[in-house]
Amino acid sequence: MLVADDDEVLRRLVTHVLNREGYQVVIAGNGEEVLEHVRSRRPDAIILDAMMPGIDGLEVLHMLRQGEATRDIPVIMLSARSQERDVVRGFDFGANDYLGKPFKPGELLERLKRLLGASQPPGVDA
Repeated sequence: MLVADDDEVLRRLVTHVLNREGYQVVIAGNGEEVLEHVRSRRPDAIILDAMMPGIDGLEVLHMLRQGEATRDIPVIMLSARSQERDVVRGFDFGANDYLGKPFKPGELLERLKRLLGASQPPGVDA
C-alpha cells in the first residue's frame, strides 16, 4: 500500500490504521516520490492526497492513468478538498474513490477493502 500526503501526521495516522489491519505501507510526501515508488514497486493500492507540493495528487493520478503498467492501480483520493466539484474532479481524473478530510479510519478501511475485494487478504507488496 502506498500512502501519499505531504502532512507527516496524517501519513503516520493512515500508516498506523493500515498496519493494524495487516497492510504493509510505503509512504510518499510528494508527487515525485509517488511516481518513484510506483516505478520501482507496484503497490496494491494508493491513498493519495490531492494537494501536495510539486506534482499535485491530481496530476499524479492523471499520469498513473496514462501509463499502461499503472492505469489499473486502485486509487483512493484523501483530500481536504471535499466539495462536490472537487470530488467530481477527482473521479474525472480517474480516482476509484474519494474521501474527504477529516476522515474516519473505519470508513477508509471499508472503502479500501471494497476496492481491493472483500476476499483479498492484505497485500504483502508495498
